[in-house]
Amino acid sequence: MAAFLRSKCSSVGRTLMGSLGNNLYGAAGSSVEAVIRPSHCDAISQQIRTFIQMRTNLKVVDNSGAKRVMCIAAKRGKYGARLGDTIIGSVKEAQPRGKVKKGDVVYGVVVRAAMKKGRSDGSEVQFDDNAIVLVNNKGELIGTRVFGPVPHELRKKKHLKILALAEHIV
Repeated sequence: MAAFLRSKCSSVGRTLMGSLGNNLYGAAGSSVEAVIRPSHCDAISQQIRTFIQMRTNLKVVDNSGAKRVMCIAAKRGKYGARLGDTIIGSVKEAQPRGKVKKGDVVYGVVVRAAMKKGRSDGSEVQFDDNAIVLVNNKGELIGTRVFGPVPHELRKKKHLKILALAEHIV
């Protein structure tokens, strides 16, 4: 999985950070790349990425026991959820001895979204997948670990505990 940053001004692609290391199991690490593409290719080569809305399947990136969650409702926003928003979802796949079971209705915070998110410096962050971290109705984390990169935009949404437990902050 890679997080892609796009700069509106630059025309040269460069690698910001190679492999993000700290991989305990020796699998391929996540990478962050700066990818610059001409604007005329964007509409043709990419599929349209939209908000996280009802019936969107999301990957769970914590150790709560769930593997996949389907979004039932976005807690705020007219069109759906974005990075840092809270959603309500139903667990579709779960590990056998986890804290949550298949069919449970859970709350989650979106930590990775395939939809582009603009930053104040002109760059854009976009992830390969949609991912959430499960929380209870008070906003406290269910799991004790967060896997993979998370964006620093979660700091603005007051999800500091997720940032503290994350492997990498992009």
